[in-house]
Amino acid sequence: MTDEFTLIIDGREVIARRGMTVMQAADSAGIRIPRLCYHPQLEPFAGCRLCVVEVEGMKTLAASCALPAAPGIIVRTDGERVTAARRLAVELLLSDHPADCLTCEKCGRCELQQYAYELGVREQPFVGERHYDALDDTNPCFLREYAKCILCGRCVSMCHDIVGAGAIDFAHRGFTCRVASPFGRPLQETTCVFCGQCVQACPTGALVERSRAGKGREWEFSTVRTICGYCGVGCGLTFYLNHGEIIKVEGDENNPVNRGRTCVKGRFGWDFLTRPDRLTSPLVRKDGELAPATWDEALQVVVSNLSRIGSEHGPDSLAFLASAKCTNEENYLMQRLTRQVFATNNIDHCARLCHASTVAGLALAFGSGAMTNPIADLRRAPCILVIGSNTSEGHPVIAYEIKQAARDGATLIVADPRRIDLCDYAAHWLRQRPGSDVALVNALMNVILSEGLADEAFIAARTEGFDDFRSSVTECTPEWAEPITGVPAEDIRSAARAFAGADATLRSSEATPLRSTRRAAIVYAMGITQSSHGTDNVLALANLAMLTGNLGKPNAGVNPLRGQNNVQGACDMGALPNVLPGYQRVDDDALRRKFEQAWGNELPSQPGLTVVEMMNAVESGQIRGMYIMGENPALSDPDICHVRKALEEIEFLVVQDIFLSETAAYADVVLPGAAFAEKGGTFTNTERRVQLVRRVLSPPGEAREDWRILLDMARTAGQDFGLDSESAVFDEMAALTPSYAGMSPARLDQAPLHWPCPSPDHAGTPILHTERFTRGKGLFHVVSYRPPAEEPDAEYPLILTTGRILYHFHTGTVSRRSASLDSLAPEGYVEINPATAAALAVADGERVRVSSRRGQIEIRCRVTERVGREVVFIPFHFAESAANVLTNAALDPQAKIPEFKVCAVRVEKAQG
Repeated sequence: MTDEFTLIIDGREVIARRGMTVMQAADSAGIRIPRLCYHPQLEPFAGCRLCVVEVEGMKTLAASCALPAAPGIIVRTDGERVTAARRLAVELLLSDHPADCLTCEKCGRCELQQYAYELGVREQPFVGERHYDALDDTNPCFLREYAKCILCGRCVSMCHDIVGAGAIDFAHRGFTCRVASPFGRPLQETTCVFCGQCVQACPTGALVERSRAGKGREWEFSTVRTICGYCGVGCGLTFYLNHGEIIKVEGDENNPVNRGRTCVKGRFGWDFLTRPDRLTSPLVRKDGELAPATWDEALQVVVSNLSRIGSEHGPDSLAFLASAKCTNEENYLMQRLTRQVFATNNIDHCARLCHASTVAGLALAFGSGAMTNPIADLRRAPCILVIGSNTSEGHPVIAYEIKQAARDGATLIVADPRRIDLCDYAAHWLRQRPGSDVALVNALMNVILSEGLADEAFIAARTEGFDDFRSSVTECTPEWAEPITGVPAEDIRSAARAFAGADATLRSSEATPLRSTRRAAIVYAMGITQSSHGTDNVLALANLAMLTGNLGKPNAGVNPLRGQNNVQGACDMGALPNVLPGYQRVDDDALRRKFEQAWGNELPSQPGLTVVEMMNAVESGQIRGMYIMGENPALSDPDICHVRKALEEIEFLVVQDIFLSETAAYADVVLPGAAFAEKGGTFTNTERRVQLVRRVLSPPGEAREDWRILLDMARTAGQDFGLDSESAVFDEMAALTPSYAGMSPARLDQAPLHWPCPSPDHAGTPILHTERFTRGKGLFHVVSYRPPAEEPDAEYPLILTTGRILYHFHTGTVSRRSASLDSLAPEGYVEINPATAAALAVADGERVRVSSRRGQIEIRCRVTERVGREVVFIPFHFAESAANVLTNAALDPQAKIPEFKVCAVRVEKAQG
């Protein structure tokens, strides 16, 4: 039985599918029906009555947005009766609507105005009581003008059904009905997350971006579609410009990643692009001060000093940091410059500080260290385990998908030491002690094995190493895990059964459950990876996915959420000390020779140093020169007092960035680069989707795109790479990188692609490991619980964990230079449990001193039950209260990632 059928719309045969409405069927055929309250991502509201149609055999007009399409029905979308009804609806709306269309803040975009013109409504025929609400300009992101609201409900539905914030709703009834926040309070005092979905959905001028207000008619604007420069979700954005000025930013509704949705940073956090403190010319240190210089002078100083140091002390006395904020093309050039021109493998980037353990762990288990499934799969996953990811603040658009899945009936399991936003949607919240993740996951798997819930067919057909693994978790009962993790044994059992599908199966007997076909997805982030046993944490999750057969299929998988916009791409491009582009090892002679032949130089064969190792090597005198592109280790690395000391002592330091960051302040030469909206190229998002980046603005002053700077650097050093554009760089990279071999800028201009995409006729690979793992069979690993490198004691009795907050990003270099973002979160804080605060005699809002074995900071405290009694939390974005003064630089032995998420601290009331 087919799901397709035909109906007649305006005399045309239209093919529809079961479940479609008449409006959806008309849209699919290019027949436009007027609508005001309807939005394709929302449930039909059927309130505006503008979409009414005439259906043969029905006495009354029907709202097409809510009318199911049916085989053979005959629909007419125009005609005198329909037009009269629509005109009446518009006239009624205009009877209580300001008649200021020529000066309206959203002139040219107002759908009500458009339909008034189309229907010939030129005046307001109805006169009665009117609303005269004042403009609400109390929040830093957008303006609210209640008088222009037509109560279509789009904003309310977006807030509740898509974002899950629930910050606004209909208040009152009848003529006094309005969209309002609870008790009419400012949005800053509600659950509003300032994502702006309400603004983008508004069909009139009731909601307008602050940057948009008074900036002209919308039909005069030009638009550029590009990719967001913040987190690894890879949202598509549409920039609106008027005479070269950015007017506003919206989510790109045609982008498959976000489908028009954004977070507050993507929509409102772009104003840093035009800040007056942008770097606009090269700076060279003279007589102890950074002074403007020409590009030729700056490039010559860099090359001569790095060449001299390499000649005097050997190539491995130099170190380079690439950037997860830069494009694939730029990271490719940075690693080529490092290896070909300066003859060292000492290159790394911030993946070392966030997902190095993902790359190491998943490569060991599956042969590929990347997210296995697309983001869209989460929307349809029957069960989702979120562990070590505050998704709502770190990756908000992915959180929208998880919340929708939970509202639609998915079982959500959250494992997190803090009560994060997703806990409100979770069927199971496992509040594990920081650093106890392996014990928790092993206990989950002990339950799955002991209760016969493992997918034995998958294990037998597609994995190896199972017997040793099974033996290793035999003693890891929930009772064993409870004192380690702090999670009650019964809660572990319930969560394990939910993940394995036992709560969705029938039982053949009371003791033996039948294995369900239910699927489950694992989502994790830096709460798992930033650990001295981060690789073990990742391997444990890989074991859990293989044990339950949740790999190689839709709506399942192991899904690490990448932190920065192109951290996946920077890894893919070989900005790592042990691999060339495409994860081709530097110590593999055959693979290395391929690059030597392409580049015409002999390349170093020994793996280089990682980020933390580089800083240690500066202290020992091994590293004497460093080139940092778009990274800020003076704030992002652990134990930053040690890092800053190294930056002070290094013989020669080059920093390439868009602002004079905390790191750039130590530099001998500062090179002004370009921001994400000032260049072309590609980014690769967290789901391995390669997307085209388009230039919105030109770099300010003499600033240059980073790829141009790197090519100029190579030419100054006497090696011309023979490349002159982003597309030429991409083509060379793709020719040497098997997983990108089938891609080209021209092809990506049509649609983004997931790697691996090995040939031009390949459609890309949204789901990995569908038939076989990259390494052949998935490998179970024996993973034993080890405590964190540093645990609380009498001197330092509390556990510090760190993380992001919604309104800022990474070291705050760009987000804290956005006026709207910084006004929403102007300073750092430490979260303290009420019982702990009482014992310390500390009140909410007081300043406290937080100390560890590495340093101390003063910071304002926030007393909250989001953290347990033994845990405190500090966001790491704020230089004046830098959490990384306190954090531990202890390294995972395999991935060399530091332990940001657990260290011992003491909290005291600040003096004075």
